[in-house]
Amino acid sequence: MNKVLFFAHLRDEAGAESVMMDAAGKTVAELKTLIAKKYGVTRLDTAMVAINEEFAPDADRIGDGDIIAFIPPVSGG
Repeated sequence: MNKVLFFAHLRDEAGAESVMMDAAGKTVAELKTLIAKKYGVTRLDTAMVAINEEFAPDADRIGDGDIIAFIPPVSGG
């Protein structure tokens, strides 16, 4: 099982701060598609993804027990 964390507006879209799901063996891109379908999160294409606190590209594979975070771009002054 994997813990998936959502930050900022992604948390609002998903309706939860985090969810538990089986993502082991999937790529980051596959997980984005699954989350979009299952939780209605629509803006994952611009989000940074971290696996175990390390930024990860769409081609990276997720391992069992990994923690995945979706972090949208932020701006401020």
